[in-house]
Amino acid sequence: MQLDIQHNRAAQRFEVEVEGAHCVLDYTLAEGGMAITHTEVPPPAGGRGVAGELVRSALDFARAKGWKVAPLCSYAGAWMARHPDYADLRA
Repeated sequence: MQLDIQHNRAAQRFEVEVEGAHCVLDYTLAEGGMAITHTEVPPPAGGRGVAGELVRSALDFARAKGWKVAPLCSYAGAWMARHPDYADLRA
């Protein structure tokens, strides 16, 4: 599935619409890094890897900025644990 994930910098959020469902990853910024605070994919869009792609987008953005990431959201933390190629970003 090709997703058109948008980065809403003003809201500190990555978001995408999937079949009418608004899917989001929220974050906050701190000195030298990002904290992922919440990931939400409503049931109509669930089970398609949307949450994982939201996390990947946020981590790719953080990597490009040279930031560390604190995965305060349990899903983001579990996703990072399953993807060791992003381990270097963990704060």
